[in-house]
Amino acid sequence: MALSEAQMTDVRRYMGYQLAGNSMPITDDNDLVYGAFGMVTMSLHRRLTTLTQSEEQVLTANFLGRLNELEADIYGARENLDTDEAAVWKHNKQEVGDRFGLYNRVRMELCRFIGFRPGSGLAGSASVSLVRS
Repeated sequence: MALSEAQMTDVRRYMGYQLAGNSMPITDDNDLVYGAFGMVTMSLHRRLTTLTQSEEQVLTANFLGRLNELEADIYGARENLDTDEAAVWKHNKQEVGDRFGLYNRVRMELCRFIGFRPGSGLAGSASVSLVRS
């Protein structure tokens, strides 16, 4: 069973890579992201389309499922932002930061599992490089 297009998009997004759009079709030999494995260089697309069944299972169950939940939890934390203290319950003022920290840690583990460096959206860089050809 192969990853769906939506799952491939999520993997790229969680790894910190920008979207490609439809102006440049992503294929095994035409990608924005490449990684080296010993003496072999391959595209992220090729890496994701040649996973073993067990690797794909780990990727979808352990990473994509959890990352979807963690991302939803971050946005769900907005419901507590207006409460600093209520009765016995006290708001964790670092909740959003704590959630982002855990989310980004799992994203880094995803990069390690796949064997590619994190993209600029995860590696701490806020800049985006645009190249005109």
